[in-house]
Amino acid sequence: DRLADALERSASELDTLSHRLFRAGPAGPLRRRRSIEQADLRVTLRRVGHNGDLASKIRDSLLGIARVVPFVLTMAADWLPPEVKPRLETLRQDVSSLNDYDAHLLNKVQLLLDATLGLINIDQNNIIKVLTIVSVVGVPPTLVASMYGMNFKHMPELDWAWGYPYGLALIALSAVLPLLWFKWRGWF
Repeated sequence: DRLADALERSASELDTLSHRLFRAGPAGPLRRRRSIEQADLRVTLRRVGHNGDLASKIRDSLLGIARVVPFVLTMAADWLPPEVKPRLETLRQDVSSLNDYDAHLLNKVQLLLDATLGLINIDQNNIIKVLTIVSVVGVPPTLVASMYGMNFKHMPELDWAWGYPYGLALIALSAVLPLLWFKWRGWF
């Protein structure tokens, strides 16, 4: 009965975690919402892992009981009181049912672990996407500015009347063009 109760508590907590994991995110400003979601994912990952560990320990206990009961039924069949045999048969069926239920919970643990890690992976991909966009937008203007900062003697643009505004426009254009490209491709 203790193992069944522990499995039921674990199933209840896994259901709660499942509902929390697959519900819509909290309302509020984007930055605060993301930090809440990331903290929730960390907590969820730990709790799912704890429940998986508990289910594995219960499975180990059930394995021992599942081996002892048939042994007792076969080896001690002659000297067991008649009222004990039906109880041992019931115990064997209960252990089998609990093993099936435990296997179901372990599958649910695996699903929740996969889903949690998938959501963490999506968050990391979004962060990498932002960093990629920032680097692609920031590198071309830096390249143009570094070219004009080399102080060569013969740079025709330096003698032009509009040379400085031309350089600034080129820097701005080299930053805007990648942004427009990303927007056109639907990457952000």
